[in-house]
Amino acid sequence: MQCSEALPLMHEYLDGDLGEAESIALKKHLIACPSCSMLFRQIEQTEACVRLLPKTAVPAGLTARIMSQIPQQKKRSGWFNWVKTHPALSVASVFLLVMVSSFLSLWNEDKDLVVKVANLDQVVIQGDTVIVPQGHTVQGDLTVKRGKVQIDGNVQGDITVIDGSYNLASTAYIAGHVTIVDETLEWVWYKMNEFFSWFSK
Repeated sequence: MQCSEALPLMHEYLDGDLGEAESIALKKHLIACPSCSMLFRQIEQTEACVRLLPKTAVPAGLTARIMSQIPQQKKRSGWFNWVKTHPALSVASVFLLVMVSSFLSLWNEDKDLVVKVANLDQVVIQGDTVIVPQGHTVQGDLTVKRGKVQIDGNVQGDITVIDGSYNLASTAYIAGHVTIVDETLEWVWYKMNEFFSWFSK
């Protein structure tokens, strides 16, 4: 018998609920194990002390008085119950709220010109204007944030202008789409699409 098995049997033995075979096995274990034997004596003494305590009658109404002093559980509001029953939607809503608020905070944070293109040698940057010169071809997408775009040549991809403007010459050719993002909500939508397209790659 293991010590972990002996402890619950000690309580049953002292209560008189232990069968004969289990009693014999417990006694053998207590003889062989000094630590369990000492623990058994301590439990036996504790139970003897409890039995010696005077029996006192519980005053009438004591239970009712105790129960009246226990604070009542506050009823939870409807939104808490909805959150509890729809945990996945709740997490998605919080995630979306955090994403939108972070994008909104980034909208006005940076005022610098940002140009994303496969090769910067394909464009000319003059101040806050990004120029695709006549006779030049940009291979891939061109993204310009907080600047002006002047397309005189060719773009073999999409053009995205964020918080800026663009001008196309009659000689310009764009193979993809031109996207203008000039309002906060459009920018948030653009960033969310960019974020999720990154995961789908």
